[in-house]
Amino acid sequence: MRVGILGGTFDPIHIGHLVAAQSAYDQAKLDEVWFIPSNVPPLKSQQPLFTAKQRYEMTVAAISDKPSFKVLDLELKREETSYTIDTVNELLKLYPDYSFYWIIGADRINDLMHWKDIYTLATKIGFIGLARPGYELNLYELPPLIHSQVTMVTMPPIDISSSMIRARLQEGQSVQFLVPDAVNEFLKR
Repeated sequence: MRVGILGGTFDPIHIGHLVAAQSAYDQAKLDEVWFIPSNVPPLKSQQPLFTAKQRYEMTVAAISDKPSFKVLDLELKREETSYTIDTVNELLKLYPDYSFYWIIGADRINDLMHWKDIYTLATKIGFIGLARPGYELNLYELPPLIHSQVTMVTMPPIDISSSMIRARLQEGQSVQFLVPDAVNEFLKR
């Protein structure tokens, strides 16, 4: 089974996340995409606006009509910082016969060399990079082992971010059409 992993705080999950997951699913010929909300992400200094439980519930609601997508709470059960290598090690113990591919934006590919235990990680999983229009990326600047593990796919340009959605919510503005309907209903409650 080929499984794409989309990690993030999902604070809140939005249409851009779903388009990214679908783009990776289609173009990399994945069997499933698993969303893994993080508890304490390593590269973000700001605490999430929504609780771990709320972010998990919104993510479940967002993908409820997509049978090839599912949500795992592995990182939410951890109280410490969630590193990709720890999550991958846990996934490989639980699903030793699966092939995993971490889905990341093109901007994050340039940061791969800063990820904890990146060389070990690159021997265990592949990476699916989401190409974005106007973003310059030279995969050949990465070490050969890392470069060989990256598969690029394209996605439509979507200028939506969780921080923009949080700002709109705090200003009392609508986020309809920026988040799935089920997430919009959750936020209204």
